[in-house]
Amino acid sequence: MNVHLNRRTFLRRSTQLAGGLLLTSPLLRPGRAEANSKVNVGFVGVANRAGENLSELARLTDAVNVVALCDVDANFLAQAAQKHPAARTYKDFRHLIEQRDIDAVVVSTPDHVHAVAAAAALRTHRHVYCEKPLTRTVSECRVVRDLTAKHKRVTQLGTQIHAGANYRRVVEWIQAGVIGEVREVHVWCGAAYGGKDAPKDRPPVPPHLDWDLWLGPVEYRPYHPDYAPFAWRNWWAFGGGTMADFGCHFMDLPHWALDLRAPEWVEPVDGPPVHPESPPPWLIMRYRYPARARGATPLPPVTLTWYHGSKQPESPLLDDEQRQYFRSGVLFVGAKGRLLADYTRRQLLPEDQFKDFAPPPAVIPDSIGHHKEWIEAIRNGGPTTCNFDYSGALTEAALLGNAAYRTGRRLDWDAAQLRAKDLPAADRFIQHQYRPGWSL
Repeated sequence: MNVHLNRRTFLRRSTQLAGGLLLTSPLLRPGRAEANSKVNVGFVGVANRAGENLSELARLTDAVNVVALCDVDANFLAQAAQKHPAARTYKDFRHLIEQRDIDAVVVSTPDHVHAVAAAAALRTHRHVYCEKPLTRTVSECRVVRDLTAKHKRVTQLGTQIHAGANYRRVVEWIQAGVIGEVREVHVWCGAAYGGKDAPKDRPPVPPHLDWDLWLGPVEYRPYHPDYAPFAWRNWWAFGGGTMADFGCHFMDLPHWALDLRAPEWVEPVDGPPVHPESPPPWLIMRYRYPARARGATPLPPVTLTWYHGSKQPESPLLDDEQRQYFRSGVLFVGAKGRLLADYTRRQLLPEDQFKDFAPPPAVIPDSIGHHKEWIEAIRNGGPTTCNFDYSGALTEAALLGNAAYRTGRRLDWDAAQLRAKDLPAADRFIQHQYRPGWSL
């Protein structure tokens, strides 16, 4: 860390910078955005998924200025800089944060850097778009959520499917009572990360990669191409496997449709033995959410079962044809029928029962675009659909599934105190631990 900003210097500069920003940028004054001003955006991460976010936002030429680019890979950074020559370039996001004309920051790094980068941007009063999951650990997620509430920033999680028309129609049908009261949901994903042993060889760090900065706050380990730049989701040190990644996409639908927040408990149902280094390639977890209300309408408790890898709901919930056709999906089980959906499709079951079905009126407006939502909320006010309050609760739920699996026990969850009741052994999978020189 001695070649980069130390924590004391970074926090001091961030505090000084925040004060200056509040005086100079109308887009950073809470509640005082200047209508139709262009938003100056800095990007932490510029390639692969990060490159897609950069492209989507750069396309909004009437609303966005690309003013800063940051990446720990010099090759990726140079390629992005060729497309955006007016932007200043950095390899350390903490230096990007010091650029005074930045209104908003996009964080598209591996999961283990999400929290420190998002928190730094929020503390300096920047609006933030962050890839999912919001953070790598539950405790980091809560810090970022609290900072968002404190600084009243416009935020959006990168759950782009939320902007699709299909999710909106499913939410409308569930909330209109098409299948009746829902107490049971099944969520599954065919993707599989993990199940790996840590590499033993020690290849040299590529000259274009700053490995120390890529590691950021996590414990040091030697470089290996099995970690960076593409395969980091296979390792607990950097991500949370399938559940952390796709949980934020597929659990989004029941969270939205049923107004779910923090679960009462989470328990492992089935999975391979816990690996100290790598997430499970398949897993079945069960969640219990408490009774709640939508306005004056009471909603019953909900049991949600998660499956990934080779696992799916068994008969009679799904037949063989449905399991083949919906390799990933969500099944709502209601008192009057079932609703099966994925990103783009929805199907009421049993089909004979709904052959004369007339959809209820559409009441959720179509999205103007997931990225554009965020930009327009910064410029002109209004909400975003995946702000860090909503998506933070979603992320915490997904990450709790991993914590329960790694503990091997049911977690009775105290959301207010951020702890598993009577199970201190779970703390190591809930609380973040950073190497010296890094802090939230």
